[in-house]
Amino acid sequence: MKLTGIEIREIRLPLVAPFRTSFATLTDRSALLLRAVTAESEGWGECVAMADPLYSSEYVAACSDVLRRFLIPALGRWERLDGAAVSTALAPFRGHRMAKAGLEMAVLDAELRAQGVPLARELGAVHDRVPCGVSVGIMESLPQLLETVAGYLDEGYVRIKLKIEPGWDIEPVRAVRENFGDALLLQVDANTAYALADTRHLARLDPFDLLLIEQPLEEEDLLGHAQLAKAITTPVCLDESITSARSAAAAITLGACSVVNIKPGRVGGYLEARRIHDVCAAHGVPVWCGGMLETGLGRAANVALAALPGFTLPGDTSGSDRYYRTDITAPFILDDGHLPVPDGPGLGVTPDPDILDEVTVATHWVPL
Repeated sequence: MKLTGIEIREIRLPLVAPFRTSFATLTDRSALLLRAVTAESEGWGECVAMADPLYSSEYVAACSDVLRRFLIPALGRWERLDGAAVSTALAPFRGHRMAKAGLEMAVLDAELRAQGVPLARELGAVHDRVPCGVSVGIMESLPQLLETVAGYLDEGYVRIKLKIEPGWDIEPVRAVRENFGDALLLQVDANTAYALADTRHLARLDPFDLLLIEQPLEEEDLLGHAQLAKAITTPVCLDESITSARSAAAAITLGACSVVNIKPGRVGGYLEARRIHDVCAAHGVPVWCGGMLETGLGRAANVALAALPGFTLPGDTSGSDRYYRTDITAPFILDDGHLPVPDGPGLGVTPDPDILDEVTVATHWVPL
């Protein structure tokens, strides 16, 4: 497959409500979409970097720059290119995993569309629908939190994840557990907001029978996570710390986690995400698919990934209306707590041209 060029499209979508985590409050979502053009087909990718370097070191403007100056031109040196070759072509460039993941996704989508093969089948999916959890941001009050959680449960979500930070942790968890019962699948996400010195405090979450606590410490602190995991009974899950199959193997070996959240954008793409899935499966470590407020393009790919056999916990693959009143693709709609796995070629979805034009703030065409 020979690439003709890549279109980079920056979009901005308003969120249905502000989404607060320990590191930021978001009211809209800026993202980069990539359209890979070949003689046979077109493919779409989504770079999940945020507007500011708060969740990770990557951010939208930097991703756009490195794509135009380095990553896309590197693909032009290949006469025949497929999704699997993208990581090889981009290997000389350090980091920039989110930018690389968006580019891999676009090329892989174009390749699979030309072949008539769904992404889910290419990755090795074994399910035609996946159970869905929802991520609940930090709220202004406990009554607001309980009302929000009740609404998501009424919609059918099968798992609740609460964002936490110092000062908003024990009491919110207690309130949700007491109001909705022990049968509720409940977990928390700290986004690196704590230190090892907070171990005794975090141990106060143990009585609430949580599925896991996600990324309590800084992403580089694998040893700290290993010490914390020994001191609390709540399973420790790593998110920001897992950037590759190698880092996943190291974290598991050190005892730094017993669950892994796989975000394809964070690890450099869906093929590396599959390798992490395989490493975790070989060690008996359950995985789930995290979310980065993706549009329907990234959501379609995440649902395909979450249909692999090792994804035994509900992921953050929420319906489109969790974040957006109008998605850029046909909306993903929750059905009995599940989303269907797209079965069309490639991602199985495409953007609506009119909606896409409405939310686009900049475009760049990079010919090859």
